Order: sequence, then C-alpha cells, then structure tokens
Amino acid sequence: MSELFVSISPSSLLLEPLTHEFMRKALMVSALVGGVCGLLSCYMTLKGWALMGDAVSHAVMPGVVVAYALGLPFSLGAFVFGVGSVALIGFVKQKSRVKEDTVIGLVFTGFFALGLVLVSKIKSNIDLMHILFGSPLGISNSDVTQTIIISFLVVAILLIFRRDLMLYCFDATHARSIGINTGLLHYLLLSVLSLAAVAGLQTVGIILVVAMLITPGATAYLLTDRFDRMTLLAVISSSISSILGVYISYWSDIETGGSIVLVQTLIFLIAFLFAPRYGIIKYKNLSSR
Repeated sequence: MSELFVSISPSSLLLEPLTHEFMRKALMVSALVGGVCGLLSCYMTLKGWALMGDAVSHAVMPGVVVAYALGLPFSLGAFVFGVGSVALIGFVKQKSRVKEDTVIGLVFTGFFALGLVLVSKIKSNIDLMHILFGSPLGISNSDVTQTIIISFLVVAILLIFRRDLMLYCFDATHARSIGINTGLLHYLLLSVLSLAAVAGLQTVGIILVVAMLITPGATAYLLTDRFDRMTLLAVISSSISSILGVYISYWSDIETGGSIVLVQTLIFLIAFLFAPRYGIIKYKNLSSR
C-alpha cells in the first residue's frame, strides 16, 4: 500500500478519483451531509443530546425496511420512525417514573432490534451492511436528490429558528421565562435530528451517523467560546473530514463511513490535545508553572 502511494503523484491522488462519476457524487453528498450534521452537532453538543442522537439514528432502521416493503422512499419511512421514536420516548417518560436516559436506551434498542427482525423476515434486496454503514460510493441519483432536499430543509429550519434554538440549548429555563415555546423547539429540534439522521444514512449508515452528529460540535466546542465560530468550525471540520474520508477509502479500499468517522475522530483528538485554551497539553503546561 505504501508503494502505491509513493508511485502516484500528488496531482493524481487528488484528480484521478474525480474522473469517476460515482466519486464526484460521493464527494458532493458526503461534504453536504457532513456540513449539515456539523451545523446540527453544535446544538446537540450544547444540549447534551448525544444519547438522543444515538436513539434516533438507530430507530430509523425499521422505517427503511417498511418503506422498501411498501415501495416508498427510504427517507420517508426512516423519518416517520425517527419521529415516532422521539414521541414514544416522550410518552414513556411522562407516563412512568423511569428516567429519560433509560427510556432512550430501551426505545432505540427495541426499534433497532425490530429493524433487524424485519430485514430477516421481509424478502428484499436490501443490503444490511449498506443500511448499517452507508454506501456513498454507490448512491443513486434519486438518493442524491433526496439527500440534497433533506439537507437544505434542515439548514433552513436551523437558520430560521437559530436564535430561539441557541437560547433553548444554552438555558431552556430562561427561554421559557421570556415566553419562548420550548416545547415546540424541543420537538422541532428532534424532528430536525431525525431528518439529519436520514441524510446521514446514505453516507455513514445508521451505526456511525451519531458520530457525525456529535464529533464536529465537540471538536469546535474545544476551540472557541463563541457560538457563531463554533458552528463555522464544526461545518468546516465535518465537511473536510467527509471529503478526506472518501478519498482515503478510495485509495485504501476501506469502508467509506468508517474512514469519514475516523478522520473526524482524529481531528477531535488533535483539538483535545492542542486547543489554544482547552487542550490538555496547554492545560498541563499552565499547571506546571
């Protein structure tokens, strides 16, 4: 593998993949989904909803299978089950004494298990590996169109309700005290999370989409205290990670979704170590003085 990279010029490393239509589509979709998930991940990080993102991403699996069985778009079934899981979590939490994190764990594992059972029982051409880990290199034109529409819808909602959502994530009690409908924002943010999970389904799959919804925001959170800069850094790092991940998977013949998430994780580790104010190496140097 090392000999392969040595024998290829830098320009070929960059330009050769672009000669293939499937690579151009994969790069475009991965960068778009990465940017959208990066933007949303800032709100998820501030709200502390890592487990909720995990729940929604896993809960869409039975929706994909049911949609295939009914001849409907995957995105529609995934969105319905994603929102349904959120509604079920809220219902069980309100009607029982079980804590929210426990309810989330119960619901997302139950939905995920239902998806696995449906895949095994419904005769179809669904590739379970593609659902679990994504397949941007084999994405169809119709899926590209759906992903673009979903991505722009998510961005539009986040921009329109930006100030209210930011205040809700920082301090829900204060937001409620000044008359903001926090209940509406709660379910709006969860609906947007479901849409983002559907978009990420094509690139990194159900298992890894939670990383795209958490890691960019966590990385940016270590680098700045200002929310505007945090969103910009998260979008840039997530998009770049997606592009690099696709390139690495092409030249190394490895799973694309895993490659994207590993690049994101590496960027987070660099920020964790060397962030100007919050990196642990700088913190240790200051403590030793």
